[in-house]
Amino acid sequence: MSMWIPTEHEKYGVVLAGFRGTVQHGLPLEIGDTVQILEKCEGWYRGFVLKNPNAKGIFPCCYIHLKNAHIKNKGQFETVVPSEDSVITEMTSTLRDWGAMWKQLFVKNEGDLFNRLWHVMNEILDLRRQVLVGHLTHDRMRDVKQHITARLDWGNEQLGLDLVPRREFSMVDPDDISVTELYRLMEHRHRKKETPAPVSTHHLFVHLKSLMSSNLGEELEVFFFIYDSRENRPLSERFFVKLNKNGLPKFPEKTERQCTLFVDLGSSDLRKDVYIVVHIIRIGRMGAGEKKNLCNVQYRRPFGCAVVSIADLLTADSKDDHLLKVYACNTESDWSQIHDNIIKKVNSRYNLSGSNTGLAVALQLLHGDIEQLRREYMVLFTRGVSITKKLGFSDVIMPGEMRNDLYMTLEKGEFEKGGKSVARNVEITIYALDADGQILKGFVAVGSGEPGGDEYHTFVLYHNNSPRWAEQIKLPIPVDMFRGSHVRFEFRHCSTKDKGEKKLFGFSFVPLMQEDGRTLPDGTHELIVHKCEENANLQDCSRYLKLPFSKSNLPGNNQTVKGTKESLWITSFLCSTKLTQNGDMLDLLKWRAHPERISDSLSKLKEIDGSEIVKFLQDTLDTLFGILDESSQRYALKVFDCLVHIINLLQDSKFQHFKPVMDTYIESHFAGALSYRDLIKVLKWYVDRIIDADRQEHIQQVLKATEYIFKYIVQSRRLFALATGGQNEEEFRCCMHELFMSIRFFLSQENKSMRPITHTQAVFLQSFPAVYNELLKLFTVREVATFVRETLGSLPTASQPDCPLEAVKLHCIAKTVDSQLYTNPDSRCVLLPVVLRLLQAHMQEQRDLVMCAHILTCMLSLLKKDDTDSSSSEEVDLIVESVLAVLLRTILEVANRPQPAGPTLRPQVQDVTGEFVSCLLALLRHMKDKHYQQLLQRFTSKEDLRDFLLHIFTVFRILIRPEMFPKDWTVMRLVTNNIIITTVLYLSDALRKNFLSEKFDYKVWDSYFCLSVIFINQTCLQLETFSASKKKKILEKYGDMRVMMGCEIFSMWQNLGEHKLNFIPAMIGPFLEVTLVPQPDLRNVMIPIFHDMMDWEQRRSGNFKQVEAKLIDKLDSLMSEGKGDETYRELFNSIIPLFGPYPSLLKKIERETWRESGISLIATVTRLMERLLDYRDCMKLGEVDGKKIGCTVSLLNFYKTELNKEEMYIRYIHKLYDLHLKAQNYTEASYTLLLYDELLEWSERPLREFLSYPMQSEWQRKEYLHLTIIQNFDRGKCWENGILLCRELADQYESYYDYRNLSKMRMMEASFYDKIMDQQRLEPEFFRVGFYGKKFPFFLRNKEFVCRGHDYERLEAFQQRMLNEFPHAIAMQHANQPDQTIYQAEAQYLQIYAVTPIPDSQDVLQRDGVPDNIKSFYKVNHIWRFRYDRPFHKGTKDKENEFKSLWVERTTLTLVQSLPGISRWFEVERRELVEVSPLENAIEVIENKNLQLRTLITQCQTRQMQNINPLTMCLNGVIDAAVNGGLARYQEAFFVKDYIMNHPEDGDKIGRLRELMFEQAHILEFGLTVHEKFVPQDMRPLHKKLVDQFHLMKSSLGIQEFPAYVRASPIHFTNGSPRVGRNSAPNIMSPDGGARVVSRRRSDTLQVHRPLSYPAVNRYSSSSLSSQASNEVSNITGHSESSDEVFNMQPSPSTSSLSSNHSASPNVSSSAPSSARGSPQLSDKHKHPRENCLSPRDRPCSAVYPNPMEPTQRPVPHPAGDSSLPRSDPNISSPDKVVKPAPSSWSLDMPLSEFNGKCPPVPPRPPYSGSPARTTRSQSPVSTSRSPQKTSVPPFTPSPTECQSTGLVSNSPVLSGSYSSGISSLSRCSVSEASGTENTPTDHVLPNSASSGSDELIRRENKTPPPYSIHERNNPRRQVPLPPSLSLPPNVDAPPIPPKPHQIRRQDTEPRRPEQFPRPRPIPRKVSQL
Repeated sequence: MSMWIPTEHEKYGVVLAGFRGTVQHGLPLEIGDTVQILEKCEGWYRGFVLKNPNAKGIFPCCYIHLKNAHIKNKGQFETVVPSEDSVITEMTSTLRDWGAMWKQLFVKNEGDLFNRLWHVMNEILDLRRQVLVGHLTHDRMRDVKQHITARLDWGNEQLGLDLVPRREFSMVDPDDISVTELYRLMEHRHRKKETPAPVSTHHLFVHLKSLMSSNLGEELEVFFFIYDSRENRPLSERFFVKLNKNGLPKFPEKTERQCTLFVDLGSSDLRKDVYIVVHIIRIGRMGAGEKKNLCNVQYRRPFGCAVVSIADLLTADSKDDHLLKVYACNTESDWSQIHDNIIKKVNSRYNLSGSNTGLAVALQLLHGDIEQLRREYMVLFTRGVSITKKLGFSDVIMPGEMRNDLYMTLEKGEFEKGGKSVARNVEITIYALDADGQILKGFVAVGSGEPGGDEYHTFVLYHNNSPRWAEQIKLPIPVDMFRGSHVRFEFRHCSTKDKGEKKLFGFSFVPLMQEDGRTLPDGTHELIVHKCEENANLQDCSRYLKLPFSKSNLPGNNQTVKGTKESLWITSFLCSTKLTQNGDMLDLLKWRAHPERISDSLSKLKEIDGSEIVKFLQDTLDTLFGILDESSQRYALKVFDCLVHIINLLQDSKFQHFKPVMDTYIESHFAGALSYRDLIKVLKWYVDRIIDADRQEHIQQVLKATEYIFKYIVQSRRLFALATGGQNEEEFRCCMHELFMSIRFFLSQENKSMRPITHTQAVFLQSFPAVYNELLKLFTVREVATFVRETLGSLPTASQPDCPLEAVKLHCIAKTVDSQLYTNPDSRCVLLPVVLRLLQAHMQEQRDLVMCAHILTCMLSLLKKDDTDSSSSEEVDLIVESVLAVLLRTILEVANRPQPAGPTLRPQVQDVTGEFVSCLLALLRHMKDKHYQQLLQRFTSKEDLRDFLLHIFTVFRILIRPEMFPKDWTVMRLVTNNIIITTVLYLSDALRKNFLSEKFDYKVWDSYFCLSVIFINQTCLQLETFSASKKKKILEKYGDMRVMMGCEIFSMWQNLGEHKLNFIPAMIGPFLEVTLVPQPDLRNVMIPIFHDMMDWEQRRSGNFKQVEAKLIDKLDSLMSEGKGDETYRELFNSIIPLFGPYPSLLKKIERETWRESGISLIATVTRLMERLLDYRDCMKLGEVDGKKIGCTVSLLNFYKTELNKEEMYIRYIHKLYDLHLKAQNYTEASYTLLLYDELLEWSERPLREFLSYPMQSEWQRKEYLHLTIIQNFDRGKCWENGILLCRELADQYESYYDYRNLSKMRMMEASFYDKIMDQQRLEPEFFRVGFYGKKFPFFLRNKEFVCRGHDYERLEAFQQRMLNEFPHAIAMQHANQPDQTIYQAEAQYLQIYAVTPIPDSQDVLQRDGVPDNIKSFYKVNHIWRFRYDRPFHKGTKDKENEFKSLWVERTTLTLVQSLPGISRWFEVERRELVEVSPLENAIEVIENKNLQLRTLITQCQTRQMQNINPLTMCLNGVIDAAVNGGLARYQEAFFVKDYIMNHPEDGDKIGRLRELMFEQAHILEFGLTVHEKFVPQDMRPLHKKLVDQFHLMKSSLGIQEFPAYVRASPIHFTNGSPRVGRNSAPNIMSPDGGARVVSRRRSDTLQVHRPLSYPAVNRYSSSSLSSQASNEVSNITGHSESSDEVFNMQPSPSTSSLSSNHSASPNVSSSAPSSARGSPQLSDKHKHPRENCLSPRDRPCSAVYPNPMEPTQRPVPHPAGDSSLPRSDPNISSPDKVVKPAPSSWSLDMPLSEFNGKCPPVPPRPPYSGSPARTTRSQSPVSTSRSPQKTSVPPFTPSPTECQSTGLVSNSPVLSGSYSSGISSLSRCSVSEASGTENTPTDHVLPNSASSGSDELIRRENKTPPPYSIHERNNPRRQVPLPPSLSLPPNVDAPPIPPKPHQIRRQDTEPRRPEQFPRPRPIPRKVSQL
């Protein structure tokens, strides 16, 4: 069998086809993967994919395309680098990274970037193919690579990836270059990306498309030129296009005749007053409307003009075509000024040439030099484009530019009539003729675009003897033809007669060059018009050339010609690089012909224009050195001055490009071998006279030219040495030494009174560094370095800081460091000391920091990373010694300097800081062990070392600030961190050796630890957030630097010993932050430090409370910032050993004596982390939902109950409050804020500013909280609770005699009473929710809650909402308790079903006469217990009568807090399970139905309902069901002998059932009587049917007449009321009297575990459920203004009676016989809004809190019931809840007058005795004066536990529904507490405030956590001080306190309590001011 053999060369490849890897050990591959090959065997490779190196496997060889690669670290850990072009490698890896991100863009719906990136990726792939093919030329390859890198950089920037440092298109390895160079590369690319360099050269592209006009028919000529309206002159030549008769280009195939480029426009030309002017000339008849001439003579005639501003092109879309309006002259004589008139908008002189005339032109501004345009717009130049030049030279004249253009402009003419009666039609023909009189062919050019012609004809102005043309022509005559040439102008009159002849009448001429060689001067010339009528007279030009041509040069006696009126004015302008118009220049160049003029010519040279000198630069220099060689003694000084003038002329920006021309001249053409002597002599002569000279300007000009003077000296000496074999060398050296001695002497002068010397010194220093390279041509490196060192060393040291010489010194040093001289190591060791001395002085004084940074950067960039020679090491040591300390100080000062407000200065400061930082990093990178040792040895004292360490640690903290480098500079940040950690490792030894034991220094150690923590927490080191490829690269190059630093922290901590106590608890937070970094190794290293801290703190204090407190505080803030994860929580609580010999934290603690408290701390912290993680996860969600609120409640309670962290507790109170406000849970928001309110007292203790509360007294803050809570209770329609707070606040105002606010409080309280009676409140549904499975958050996991539903929310809607909040949850379809498999499942299970509230406030609910508006509040508020019934059969089920065996399993859930509270849901604390027998169930059903019938009858009698339908439906449901076997089924089941014999213990219950049945029949009979009275006529047949069926029912029950106790009952109650007085007789409808019934009912409600219990609120019977639904509607309908409306809203009776519309138990089926399913539930759309029970009355309205508007629509609240119905089938719907049967105070004959006008019994006003009455939960809410029993304020318990968000108001009434015993499919009607939309005042948003907590409050049944109830707020309790963070210092003086009212009266009788005796306040507070 073959063996696997390691590969030698086959190391790297690309996958060609996908491989599934189905074979054993197979490695799956995808196309395009890159693989590294390790071994091969018989056609198979073994290796791994580079993107996942941990997965190794085998794959076929044929699937791999091998590529060449380099191998690094050959062996087990080898890495492979492909040996392809670096640009290709980068392209490949970048495209792979982009691919994944590109898909995410699609997911995120960022379509624009998605498409753009797609196109760029395709473009890069195409370019990649071109590069790989390898067929590109070198230049093309360069362009392609530049294009690729530009695209890569664009994509990286768009995707937020890192900036890649590049040099020549290739990525740069940071290890291969110095840090300063890396910074420069990054900075260059960053600046290039941010601010592109401004372009100084611009070009205008013009493409003429067509002329659109309706009156064409003649050919046209179009002229474009650029015009400066400010100076009224053209700036460019003209561009000339010919158009055909259709207005299209005449030569469409020649694009260069349609397109042009106006080149060389400067930035100053792009302004508003520079225009593109278009002149249009037609070629045809004289008049546009004339008939066609027979002779076909055509004239050039004006047509129109168009104008557009260049500035408009800067903003317009350059790709759009422009349609220019064409204007014509009103008067033809104004044609030459038409463009000016259009620009100046002189409307009277022009008009539109036609409404539809326009010129279609493409205009585009291009930027950059012409060569750049050729590369970028290659197609443009390939296709063909003409170049239109600027008039004159461009801003920069380039050497070698050949140009010889003479521009002539025909301005105007003056002509006589010539015997004509009218003016002439003058046309000028222009010819260029040579010296022989021959016409120069093709040298008369009208403009670019068309080739030059032999002649040119001007346009003709009709009948005009003073024509103005302003036509420009160009004569590009060669230089050699210029001499003797002239231009002739022939004038002809154009006749308009039939012949149309052009008759010659004169001519003018002008010669182009004068006899002395000068050309025609620029300017305007008035030419003489010579008479001539024959063309033959012009044939011989010699005849007229002797005549004068211009009136300006006529001899004085020629008055005849001068006096003639006929003239032609032309303007000439020569643009030539070879010809000159200057005579002085010609005299100098011809100095040998006139030796006597040499002196004058040299003197006049300085007056000649610079452009003339540079034209003849080489000739001029040859002349000067020729004169010097021949007459050095006589003219040396003047020649030297002329040479200086020319050299300084080239410093001008316009001529600076001619410096290379001079350099070329010196190298190639200069021949003055003897000139060096004279030049040195004159230069020294000038230097020696500097000190004595009165005027320094000329000497400064000489010193400016030092560079080129030395160039001439050196070159002259080289020529001499070459010619003579090196003669006179010593003489030359001696002269040079003497020259430098003179220079050093003049530089050393410090005469402060003579400032010009300082300026002269500065001038020399500016040009001195340029001399170095010239000196190196004649001297050795060390000699030159010595020259420079001595020269720079001679500078005065003590100068004024503001002296300009100081800045120049630094510039000189900078140029020295940049020079070739400093690059040489031999010279560097000579120059370095003087450079460092000057640099150090400037940095210490913080002057010229930009230049200092530049010098230091250049110095350090010359140091090589791998230099091992001693000179390099000494150099580093010298730099460290000189500048390291001052460099650190400079960085500190620059980084901490306050930045100016202006944005312009910030980049410079950033650059300086970055430069210095890169210098520091480069220096530290070059430092080795030896340098650190020498550095530390230099510190003579511990103080100096301490200061140095503090400085460097502080600087390191600055370096790792996020703002130190731009966001995408990850490469630079990694290099920085690598250098920092290396340096810290070196310095930690010094820290251990010098600052431990007795020399311990806390500040240094603290700085060290802070630096380490900040280092680890840097964003750029969090490798988990990076892509896999980026993470791999970083790990390969640097490793995980966080772990390295973490190990260093651990090591240093272990060395501290007893000094660890100094860092407890200060370092707990920072170390905890480190452990939260998701790096397992780092966590393993750092977590044991906490054990050490706990141990040392235990030793010091006997406990570790400080550790615990700090740990918990910091954990909250860190985890809220997003740090930490589930793994960290498990690791913290783990018993798994950590790295190496260190056991886990828990293990170590278990070994200690303090293990119990330690383990407790770990458990507490773990539980806190669970909640914090849940909180953070929930807060990431968008909308406020139950999870957010529940999680906040869980965390809030944890801080209160387990940690007692009151400040954190208060912070989370306000976070929860904000969540509730956002969700419009106003009631829950009030309960939440009440938690903080109860922590405060009515005292004057000052409180500090906290959250957004201002500094104020405790009384003021509590008052503010009270008002806010009252407002929210009002918005949540929880007015009963608001009343109690109003009373408490009113008591306070009353005690302070603040009657104004007291009045407002009383009015607000009264308005709340009105709202209770007048406004409708919906009763919410309640749902039990179980959260099972390990995937739920900790605060929900395997727990069950009861939730208060939203308005109108039924079971299906609630279940859907919960599934939306938990999208991964599975809804359980049964109500049984889940087993352990569900509890432990890795999933989420939701179990939801509806539950029925069991109210505690039975006194109110059982009292007769209490309005439903009041009862409805107590049915659904302050609810602790809820009930759920599940029917089931015991024993054998009787098919004939299933009620015999139908039991009910009743589950009672008790919550930890009552609902509503601070959450919409609370956890179930206790479950109780009882079974209700069939007989007990039947009793409950009939009791409920009897109560419902009584209520409906009473409402009908008292006319509370205008609609009789509810009573009709209820009667029909009961009677019809009974006829079909309703009550008879109960008789068959329980009244038979067998049942009585088998259940002797049920005798009383059977009797009770019989009584209820007789009572129901009695009530039905009375109800039919009432029904007959009110039934409408159309329902009489139904009433008759009901009466007949009732008789059948009585007979079926065996009732012939009612028993005596039934007959004795006064059943009729005309206008009666069920309410009775205190002494009314017991209700004789109950067989034993009302007292017995009430007593038994109360005992039953207290015995929860008994098999038979009668809860306070019972269910309806199923046999009459439909009528119950109608009854509920009518019960709240009240008096309606339109009875028809109400009737129309009601359904008609039907046969179903099993639907429910309220929160009855969804799993309990009807216990009525199955045949009794008669009337239907009232459907949603037929529900009618409730009217007010009481007539409206005027209510007082608070000035601060106005009453909300009356709701326009009021959904129907329904009474709640507790009892369940017997069910025949688990799938049959449950009935709704009804009002509890009345106790003994019920009566059916009570007069209505006793009912009407009764005020609500709750909440009562306690008798005023100086303090609010103490209340308990068991007290009744009815006041003593109104109740049969003595009761007090009811319990009202806002809870501090959990909440659920919901909307407060919903406008969609859903009032009906049906449901079965299933869970997920249950439907119920949700009737919530608010209706409509109230027009409330602006939300009073409470600030996120906090205060201190109180002691545990007394809690019902000792439940925990403690409740915070406004009913318990007045209990006596001790004052609890607020945490120090919330209180002001005790020494703050309190304001003066006035005397307290009631104090004297009460101080002897009652103990002082804050609630009873609020301290008086200096100024009574007003509600309106708060």
